[in-house]
Amino acid sequence: MIGYCGLDCEGCGAFIATRNNDDALRVKVAEEWARLYNAPIKPEHINCTGCKSAGVKTFYCEQLCEIRKCAVKKSVDTCAACSDYPCPKLDEVLRMAPQAKATLDGLRGK
Repeated sequence: MIGYCGLDCEGCGAFIATRNNDDALRVKVAEEWARLYNAPIKPEHINCTGCKSAGVKTFYCEQLCEIRKCAVKKSVDTCAACSDYPCPKLDEVLRMAPQAKATLDGLRGK
């Protein structure tokens, strides 16, 4: 369940809440994300089966994530498989989540 950007979807609160149908976790994640991103995120928005799945995704992941849009357009399994890796689209994610860079670098064979 590694996302295009190298994040592990199985560690995401929205993924866990969806998998476990955990409404209390949805409330907690919504409050945290609303505070972090200064956005009107509600518990009912916290549903995701992973960014590469055919199932439900959070609004951000489905509609706004430029990394996901790019990877889908280029038909790559992760950004590690892209000839442009690393690129500026990844900068913020990799800065905030160094483990994502380690994952992508590992997939790339670095």
